[in-house]
Amino acid sequence: MLRRDFIKNTTMLSATALVVNPLDWEFGPKVDLTNIGVQLYTVRTEMENDPLGTLKQIKAIGYNHVESAGYGARKFYGQTKENFKMILRDLGLEMYSGHTMTGFNTAKDSYNMSNNWEAVCEDAAFVGQKYIACGWFFPDERKTIDDYKKHADLFNKCSEKAKEYGLQFCHHNHDFEFFPIDGIIPYDILLTETDKNLVKFEVDHYWTRKANVDTKKLIKKNQGRFPLFHIKDMDNTPEKSFAPVGTGIIDWKQVFKLAPKAGLDLFFVEQDTCTKMTPLESIKVSFDNLRKLKL
Repeated sequence: MLRRDFIKNTTMLSATALVVNPLDWEFGPKVDLTNIGVQLYTVRTEMENDPLGTLKQIKAIGYNHVESAGYGARKFYGQTKENFKMILRDLGLEMYSGHTMTGFNTAKDSYNMSNNWEAVCEDAAFVGQKYIACGWFFPDERKTIDDYKKHADLFNKCSEKAKEYGLQFCHHNHDFEFFPIDGIIPYDILLTETDKNLVKFEVDHYWTRKANVDTKKLIKKNQGRFPLFHIKDMDNTPEKSFAPVGTGIIDWKQVFKLAPKAGLDLFFVEQDTCTKMTPLESIKVSFDNLRKLKL
């Protein structure tokens, strides 16, 4: 931190100490709610059928960046990297992040973390990504703690190559990483057996809530390792279903207070399934509610 910033922050703290709870101040600086991204998995069917038209609608809503969930065979949503980059550029969209898979037990000619990883990184960097994230573990690759140890080893290896291409490697959680196996929390393996300077995390606040995780405690214990947030809400039903941001039970003001300790850089709206409205309608509701949020 620059000296002038330290003096400025110290002065601000002194001036507000009598009226602000210290715990609130600790997680207090504001987040830029004009820089809202969306995870394209939410509109996966639309992207499959009409990627250009879907991205146009996303831009029209007001989003200025996206996160990919449609890379394979060296293409993004069926488009060559050159074509997809041109589409994004022409629409005024950035794609700062994208998801990939471990690729365990897949063919040698596939493109994932286990096969042709350097080409995956090359393509991600070409379209402008800053981050590349492992998005999911299939059920047959998360049965044992040894499975997670293998993932941690793969994360370390992949993060080194990603760094060569100017990419930050991350892992995106669901709820199952927090369910104990033989008395051990799998997510702890991913945290403790990876290089904290190379491997970061994309925390999904719906799934941590679903798993009853104390996210504030998790982030405070592992400061600076969560540059990406997934923002999706949870409805107030026994099923705890997905909901557009601002229509459920998650307190987003409290979530965004975690940003400084997390090391937050970007966040993405996501809704895995949409039942009460279309995916595009849902992400518009989420966008509008985030823009109205007062932090």
